[in-house]
Amino acid sequence: MWTMALDRMLDQFIVTGALDLTFPDGRRRRYGPGGQGADVQVALHDPALPRRLVMSPELALGEAYMDGTLTIAGDDLDGFLALMTRNAAHPPVGLRALAQRVTRWTRRRDQTNPAERARANVAHHYDLSGALYDLFLDADRQYSCAYFADPAMTLEQAQIAKTHHIAAKLCLRPGMEVFEIGCGWGGMALTLARDYGVRVLGVTLSQEQHKIATDRAARAGLSDRVRFELTDYRAVAGRFDRIVSIGMFEHVGVPHYGEYFDLIRDRLAPDGVALIHTIGRMGPPGATSPWITKYIFPGGYVPALSEMAAAVEGAGLCPTDLEVWRLHYAQTLRHWHDRFQANLPQARSLYDDRFCRMWRFYLKASEHTFRHNRQCVFQLQLARRQDAVPLTRDYLYPARAPRALHAAQ
Repeated sequence: MWTMALDRMLDQFIVTGALDLTFPDGRRRRYGPGGQGADVQVALHDPALPRRLVMSPELALGEAYMDGTLTIAGDDLDGFLALMTRNAAHPPVGLRALAQRVTRWTRRRDQTNPAERARANVAHHYDLSGALYDLFLDADRQYSCAYFADPAMTLEQAQIAKTHHIAAKLCLRPGMEVFEIGCGWGGMALTLARDYGVRVLGVTLSQEQHKIATDRAARAGLSDRVRFELTDYRAVAGRFDRIVSIGMFEHVGVPHYGEYFDLIRDRLAPDGVALIHTIGRMGPPGATSPWITKYIFPGGYVPALSEMAAAVEGAGLCPTDLEVWRLHYAQTLRHWHDRFQANLPQARSLYDDRFCRMWRFYLKASEHTFRHNRQCVFQLQLARRQDAVPLTRDYLYPARAPRALHAAQ
């Protein structure tokens, strides 16, 4: 029964490329029209797996790869997930459509993030061994989308470009007070203090990140200008000239969007500027993959622009700039995966094989979601006054401005 149901589901799902599947009983079936390179060959080894794949496709798929009950010829995870995400971009039908509707109905419950739940969600991911992140991140531990202003950039160069692009949007002046919501391991705060002469308060709920960020500030001689606190962003009082938040909004939770942007408004000085950098979806509101929720980012959600816009409007903030980064995160994730794969022996000394397969699946699935399934990064610049930033965007690209002026004369 379940084998037949999975067979029908795959017949509907694979509409581009081709999947050659061996069922647990040894039967083989080819799905899809082909035409996208070689067929991806997959084998299922657990008789219970067809039922699980039908009932919860995304969760069961990731778990089966982690457990080794689903294997891919040549361990071609890249090709397999490219095939899956290309087809997932098509409108769902049948049981897959029903599963997505159920997930969307329950998402507000799943994304309610009071302070204690938010702390537990953060610890699940960010309090893993720091040695793990050293295996694939750049030296500054920038765990968010890099900015490939030139496609030939290295990961290190693109992450540096990201921090300075964001700094330009903040329109900083020496002596300003900056509030960073979600400071990670401290790289952005240290860059702003060192290179732009500002004072920064950064907050995180991760004990591991807080310890490392504080140590980095001390080693850099910046403890007098950078302070890191282990606290919820909602507990911070006062006014700041600038607010920056990079890769944290995905953890806020849909029910808290209004609260988040109200806080941005209330913490900004009258002429203040905020920059929110977040993963986003190029489509209507959706739901988080149950596999991502269970294993990677509990409480996480990728917002639609419409959801953010409604909360910004409700807070009475002025959107002064919006930039969309399309394939930059796909490129970032490819670098991360390749580095992690190159350091797989060291990863296995920290965690077991199941964890390592999980981490590879997470990085590759995320990369292909950005490549094929309408996911991007939004950089939203906000202010309390329309005149808080320059009239045009030329200040972001000063090297180009003289050439443009000359061409116009």
